[in-house]
Amino acid sequence: MRKKTFLKIVELQTEQARKHLGEVQGIYHEMRGYKHDFHHHLQVLKDYIETGEYFRALSYIDELDSNLKNVDTSIKTGNISADAILSAKIAQAKEIGTDITIKASIPDHLTLTDVELSIILGNLLDNAVESCRLLPKDKRFIRLYISMKGTMLYFSMLNSSGEKKKKKGSIFTTNKSGFHGFGLSRAESIIEEHGGWCKYNSEYGAFSTEFLVPAKPAK
Repeated sequence: MRKKTFLKIVELQTEQARKHLGEVQGIYHEMRGYKHDFHHHLQVLKDYIETGEYFRALSYIDELDSNLKNVDTSIKTGNISADAILSAKIAQAKEIGTDITIKASIPDHLTLTDVELSIILGNLLDNAVESCRLLPKDKRFIRLYISMKGTMLYFSMLNSSGEKKKKKGSIFTTNKSGFHGFGLSRAESIIEEHGGWCKYNSEYGAFSTEFLVPAKPAK
């Protein structure tokens, strides 16, 4: 791949990650706003009940419930950026009927930047979702585990796949046009820049991804 093309792709992916993080920050601040207004909401509901305006109280509760659902994320890892990107990708997987098992615990402050974390998780999950999309619904699955091992962030994912993928250099070829395989290479390069390692394995019916990367300062 030519250097100019490579840099252009990196630039586009980084800009997409920054845009996503901006949306995440907006969600976070909105949820903090709800927490700040909590006592106000209680006072309004108390006034409605004391004056016998029960229907207005119920309507107020319904509106609050709807607003909170719109800003909530379905994954709770402990890291705001990871919650958002994982929630978005898992939602995409569920839309196509993928069976998902996920266990993830990630500190909110890492030596990896939020942009780097989003690029890594986003690219790896994109690859898994795309692999599942190519299979019958009853064959689609993703098994994801993320946790800290001392100062290292450990990631393990197994997803359904079709035929065993062939490797071209360090990139696995796929049926998707464009630079789909580049996503794996991009994630791997960030992990290696931080002194970590990443490995992939392709077998008939399954594709596994695993990485370990320093993510907290050594004591």
